[in-house]
Amino acid sequence: MRPFRLLVFVVVSFSCHQSASSLSATQKNDISKEIQQTLAGYYSDIKEEGLLAEFKYLDSSSDFFWVPPGFTSSISFDSVAAILKKNAPLLRSVINSWNTLQIFPISEELATYSGRLHSKIIDTTGKMSETDLIESGVIIKRAGKWKLLCGQTSVLKP
Repeated sequence: MRPFRLLVFVVVSFSCHQSASSLSATQKNDISKEIQQTLAGYYSDIKEEGLLAEFKYLDSSSDFFWVPPGFTSSISFDSVAAILKKNAPLLRSVINSWNTLQIFPISEELATYSGRLHSKIIDTTGKMSETDLIESGVIIKRAGKWKLLCGQTSVLKP
């Protein structure tokens, strides 16, 4: 199934389960807070533990896909995992922070988000690079935890 069709299918399927319009303002606010905390924890764990900390926040199901910066199509969980494992030993520090973040709850188990972030990376030789990115995605609640299900991240040109 093509990634866009999968995204539409997931959103429509969960929307039918309990649409955002059926969520109260309090529920939407609570869901948004949970997701903000999850995404803050995601970046905090990467800063403290390195790239491999990402695995705690990625949905490892066959529904997962991502379009990383520089890619022209989506890649699977296994491909993302291989990239993370390959690059983790090459980096001393990865510090990501949200400049803007919007969260749009769809149901109690599904939301979309969009935002701009700043990434500061220091490799093992001490070389630092900084990049501004834009990201959007779908986040799903599985077994009581929010996980990144699919999305895309792109570099913003200066």
